[in-house]
Amino acid sequence: MKTYRIIVAAVIALFAQTGNTKAQNAVNIGKNNITLSSRLMTPEALWAMGRIASAEASADGQQIVYQVGYYSVKENKGHQVICVINADGKNNRQLTTAAASETDPTWVNGRIAFLTGGEIWSMERDGSDRRQLSKTDGSVEGFKFSPDGRKVIIIKSMAFNEIIKKNPDDLPLATGRRVTDLMYRHWDHYVETIQHPFIADVNADGTIASTMTDILEGEPYECPMEPFGGIEQLAWSPSSKSIAYTCRKKTGLDYAISTDSDIFLYEVDTKETRNLCKPEGYKPVAVKPTHTMKDQNVNSEENLKNNPGYDTNPQFSPDGKHVAWQSMARDGYEADRNRLCVYTFATGEKTYVTESFDSNVDAFCWSADSKTLSFIGVWHGCVNAYQTNLNGDVKQLTNDWADYLSISPANNGNKLLAMRQSLSAPTDIYVITPGKDVKKTKIEQITTENKHITDQLSLGKVQQRWVKTTDGKNMLCWIILPSDFDENKKYPTLLFCEGGPQSPVSQFWSYRWNFQIMAANGYVIVAPNRHGLPGFGSEWNEQVSGDWTGQCMDDYLSAIDDAAANLPFVDRDRLGAVGASFGGFSVYYLAGHHDKRFKCFISHDGAFNLESMYTDTEEAWFSNWEYDDAFWNKNQTADARKTYENSPHKFVDRWDTPILCIHGEMDYRINYNQGMGAFNAARMRGIPAELLIFPDENHWVLKPQNGVLWQRTFFGWLDRWLKK
Repeated sequence: MKTYRIIVAAVIALFAQTGNTKAQNAVNIGKNNITLSSRLMTPEALWAMGRIASAEASADGQQIVYQVGYYSVKENKGHQVICVINADGKNNRQLTTAAASETDPTWVNGRIAFLTGGEIWSMERDGSDRRQLSKTDGSVEGFKFSPDGRKVIIIKSMAFNEIIKKNPDDLPLATGRRVTDLMYRHWDHYVETIQHPFIADVNADGTIASTMTDILEGEPYECPMEPFGGIEQLAWSPSSKSIAYTCRKKTGLDYAISTDSDIFLYEVDTKETRNLCKPEGYKPVAVKPTHTMKDQNVNSEENLKNNPGYDTNPQFSPDGKHVAWQSMARDGYEADRNRLCVYTFATGEKTYVTESFDSNVDAFCWSADSKTLSFIGVWHGCVNAYQTNLNGDVKQLTNDWADYLSISPANNGNKLLAMRQSLSAPTDIYVITPGKDVKKTKIEQITTENKHITDQLSLGKVQQRWVKTTDGKNMLCWIILPSDFDENKKYPTLLFCEGGPQSPVSQFWSYRWNFQIMAANGYVIVAPNRHGLPGFGSEWNEQVSGDWTGQCMDDYLSAIDDAAANLPFVDRDRLGAVGASFGGFSVYYLAGHHDKRFKCFISHDGAFNLESMYTDTEEAWFSNWEYDDAFWNKNQTADARKTYENSPHKFVDRWDTPILCIHGEMDYRINYNQGMGAFNAARMRGIPAELLIFPDENHWVLKPQNGVLWQRTFFGWLDRWLKK
């Protein structure tokens, strides 16, 4: 149900694809040179593709090191490898030769440092002279060397018994957990450990000293932050004397109801820490657990001074005079607009330099002259690259039907390194040379990771369509045509319902919700950027909060009605609706309100009973903001009453259409009782239904064989009801 904006797809993809690298067994899975038996996309073809997860240019700009994940359906495993390529796209080679996964490659003093087996290693840029640098019994989970190469930040987990108490020593086989406060679960695990950053010296021979200093010594807080934070949440100053880090210094109930993280500055020599987001002596306003906090004034002097929302991912300017970070304005609103904040050390002033861009800053980097910042953000269903100066003058660099996933310096000049994907192409690495305007920007593709597979495929064409909404606005819809499209035929058509609820329907390439595999199975896809999605201004984006079953549901129906009425190849008698997370909730709601438009539904990890969902989910701030109030409060706001009165479970008596419910038992964001409840209700109503339940999956489906089972079940259900 959440919008994740930490280097958006890059970080999400890394977590989704690697899992725990320590747990990988000795199976050396490499690039799959599969020969397809058909020009149509299959689950097996998707899983044969390499998935680029990160990329970094060398200091001289001559080479790029990057990480790729390869997967085996037969072995039900993945293998992360490190590759290097010249900046001109030549001399591409894989450096990983062992069966163990190698991850997190980065350049250090001309060599490549990386993680394997929970330890830091380094090698020459040709893969030779491998050396183990750390010896921690395999506990390293992330690292970042200082600019002078004399120190390194190491991320490690440590036991945490503040919320879940340690069991008595004389009961070593006891499996019970004694929970004393909220935030005892996160995403897919119980919180019995937290990560802390440690500083260690680097010896003259490049090895890392065993003695380490905990930056958060004695503090019961996590850094990086759960559930998706990584090493990008910490940054070294150019002098190597300071570290800026992200932290939400709260625990228990206070943590569960707040998104108020801050940027802290740690002085390496003195071990002193100060908060860059809040003035000294600041005391937060006490917040009631069920208070929505929607009355916060985004641009009030108090708000701008105290940064009560998410503040994450600091980066120092090369000259050390500034530190920038991504900043949300309001506490409790995890999908607030992510702005770019620049803090000036000389004055202590904070300046927001992307105010003229009314959407999110998804990732950013400094230019070499410390006067310009480049960033990526979504606008009109595409994630493109932009630049801003310190005065807040924003200009667009790229204007592609694509999603740029990351952005970083490509050399000491003005070139930028980026990862890019689209609805028609998986991720590859690109170099951007900014021009004076969009037309003069040069974009070069460096890798062709999956060209040997995509060249064998017939992909569906993507069209852009603007549809009038019931409130008189214009809504962007992506229309994806079947792979072997014949304009004289009519096709079964799927309405795609987006999750989030505030995640864009952009030019994403998914390995599960992949529009091209839907097109290969003979379906037209209608994917609307309904009210509530970013990239169309703050007013459009924020409309969904407190109105889950209002305008956005009208938008879904407007999109499918427009397609059925105006696209001659859409068969209005063979329509289906599919979606995950908030999209799954949307499917459950539409099942009781579609007036027989659809012939079948599929809901993955959707919320079914919002009263139950309010207390089931681990992140209470989400329920507070989106539902506006607790269900037990008698004097609820109008939005809260509307939310609970329109919960999908209250309209099961109107259900009349076959439905497939999918859920993961390790999903603690939307608990699996929601999917089981919907399936049970459908069967008790006598409606054809199936339940696909994964005991070992979370909000996503990560294991290869489970992924193939998901696809086969998904299309088996659609074909059963839409291809008769």
